[in-house]
Amino acid sequence: MSAATAEAVVERLRATFNDGRTRDADWRLAQLRGLRRMLRERETEFADALRQDLGKPALEAFVTETAIVRAEIDLALRKLRRWMRGERVAVPLALQPARARVVPQPLGVVLVIAPWNYPLLLLLAPLVGALAAGDCAVLKPSELAPATAAAMARWLPRYLDPDAVAVVEGDAGVAAALLAQPLDHVFYTGGARVARIVAAAAAERLVPVTLELGGKSPAIVSDGDPLAIARRLVFGKFINAGQTCVAPDHVLVVAPLAGPLVAALRQVITDFFGADPARSADYGRIVDERHFDRLVQALEGVDIAAGGDHDRATRYLAPTVVRDPPPDSPLLREEIFGPILPVIAVADVAAAIDRINAGPAPLSAYVFTHRSDVRRQVETQVRAGAIGINACAAQLAVPGLPFGGIGASGIGRYMGKHGFDNLSQPRPVFSKPTWVDTFRVAYPPYTALKSRLLRWLM
Repeated sequence: MSAATAEAVVERLRATFNDGRTRDADWRLAQLRGLRRMLRERETEFADALRQDLGKPALEAFVTETAIVRAEIDLALRKLRRWMRGERVAVPLALQPARARVVPQPLGVVLVIAPWNYPLLLLLAPLVGALAAGDCAVLKPSELAPATAAAMARWLPRYLDPDAVAVVEGDAGVAAALLAQPLDHVFYTGGARVARIVAAAAAERLVPVTLELGGKSPAIVSDGDPLAIARRLVFGKFINAGQTCVAPDHVLVVAPLAGPLVAALRQVITDFFGADPARSADYGRIVDERHFDRLVQALEGVDIAAGGDHDRATRYLAPTVVRDPPPDSPLLREEIFGPILPVIAVADVAAAIDRINAGPAPLSAYVFTHRSDVRRQVETQVRAGAIGINACAAQLAVPGLPFGGIGASGIGRYMGKHGFDNLSQPRPVFSKPTWVDTFRVAYPPYTALKSRLLRWLM
């Protein structure tokens, strides 16, 4: 995409924003209904695209992508008028009579840059917030999920106002051309390396950013039934072939439970995907050869307790469990982002927490326990974007919970009202009648009487 083309797209959306139509609640509600209708009427087309891009089963696509976006839309449809009203703020006695409010205002033109791993969810969930806030949006889907990107470019303009929402396909050069335009917010989901490039480009124009990144989300196993814990770990880890930013990256298990947990993980992988997961219709594939090669190389020299089979021709990597990888292993130094689950024995929960807090803050942290003291210990001591207790990644399916990281795992929050607020300007409005001028006590010349009154009032 040329700079001129990028400029034309943004200018078209800017003209729409400037004509005022997006400020109207009815327009916003109509767009949200149109988006919901698209997801209902074109569910099969999007499921087929996700299958082509990631080998994603249709039910998995519905549960982890479509249903979450629909729930976000439904929440916004129910709550939008209330969100738009804003809130009243108490006015100090010294300023009475008066009224003060915080009234959310749309920002303008928002750029959403989405990744390939959940190409529907992570493109459309930010769009829900933008439409609810009254913004126009440029959507840049990932070129690594080309079928889904093409489906978005085909269907979104048929269901939404094409002068307010634009889908722009292409590679990093397209994203760079769009980032050079006068935007009002940039919403990026992906890796930390590109996030720094996005943030630097936005900073050139003093454009605020939301960065949804990742990190090494740990799962602490303190106590409980190994088989029940294994089911939740396998589901959270190996859905979408492990290519999930909130998947448990590795397990820190108290030493006496390590052996039973590994055995349970082996059993559950077979229960879920069969003796040969390569034949399972319910197991996905790695997105491309580059990611496949990175994951296979990370398995060199480690103790594989389950899985490890792979086929580059089909980008298949079996659900894999690794026991206690060495400290210099890429599995411990980098976000895995694939179907490899290291299981690391630790002395106790305190040791697990120390290990987590010694590194960059992850997007999520999980703990499996029946003990209330352990839950409190993890909730209060672990630095992470979200905490899950006896469940992995389920927080994403709760409408209204904020989603976002901390430190290296991200900047900003979205989902539900948090997405609306993130893409709105909270504008203060102060109103005072002129029939009584209580300000006069603060007007010069300053006197001893005015000083006493103001000190008493304030």
